[in-house]
Amino acid sequence: MYRNRAVNLIFILITALIASFFISGLSSCGFRTLERFEETREMMGTYVTIIIYADREDSREVMEAGFERIQEVIDIASIYDEDSEISLLNENGFIEDPSDELKELISLSIEYYSISGGSFDITIRPVLALWSEGLWKESKEVQAAEIQEALKLVGSDKIIIEDNKIYFTVEGMSADLGGIAKGYAADKALEVISEYGVEHALVNAGGDIATIGRKSGIEKWLIELDDPDGTENNSSGPEALPSFVFEGKAVATSGNYYRYYDPEKEVHHITDPLTGYSAGQCISVTIIADSCTEADVLATSVFVKGPVKGMELVEKMEGIEALIIDNDRNVYQSSGLLEYIK
Repeated sequence: MYRNRAVNLIFILITALIASFFISGLSSCGFRTLERFEETREMMGTYVTIIIYADREDSREVMEAGFERIQEVIDIASIYDEDSEISLLNENGFIEDPSDELKELISLSIEYYSISGGSFDITIRPVLALWSEGLWKESKEVQAAEIQEALKLVGSDKIIIEDNKIYFTVEGMSADLGGIAKGYAADKALEVISEYGVEHALVNAGGDIATIGRKSGIEKWLIELDDPDGTENNSSGPEALPSFVFEGKAVATSGNYYRYYDPEKEVHHITDPLTGYSAGQCISVTIIADSCTEADVLATSVFVKGPVKGMELVEKMEGIEALIIDNDRNVYQSSGLLEYIK
């Protein structure tokens, strides 16, 4: 019996030594415990959260730099700030000496206008203004007439970008960067955070989520979807929504269940630039992409195109995956989405 106890004791001591050497080896190889830092602020008409995992004393400073970068994008792209660059462009029909960021935002918008066949169009603002001012109260005939007139001012191919000037070619045009700005801001915040040497971080700008590295440096990021019917990540029934896991990717969702122009919730905020009416085939589109800018833009584009044409667009593009829910609650998944489903 004593011999067995001695053997057990020796075994425990050897195990402890091995564990000690193993832990020491992990430390010497660069493995370390990372502390979580998180902060949420009200920005861009929504809530913006920055999460970083790091073992540094200036982590709060790093997050502050991320929020400051987002504010810089807001100062350029917000239509609610009369001094922003986009507001100056809308007011005058042109802007001289635009910032590199404004030129990039509009250049990307024109590019995706072409890619989407017009389903993404920042010049939709005159039509949106009609709905927000109460067009939904009017008769069908009045709606059709006013929309037809406003559509004459729509088309991103009517925007010209020169070295030191951006201008509209049709008087009365105006642009709204709301379909790209949140994703763009999330990407820019992550760029700044990366420049500080942080390797694991997440920026969530109202559901437009950009990531680098992994959660806590070990686990992949877990993203759960809100159920369009109002329950959080509905896990029951045959059409339960999946959760996504990934690292260094971005995700964005467009849905018609958040914002409406009318009390009856018949006219939602995602408008088809080709018709001037609310897009009517989907209730939710989630896009996974390498950048949050692209995920943001394509979530809107695919929503407008509908499940069939929208999925055709996704399958043509490299590195893009999608989950689409149509009006009948049918769920469509792109061919490579399974890689990211938990």
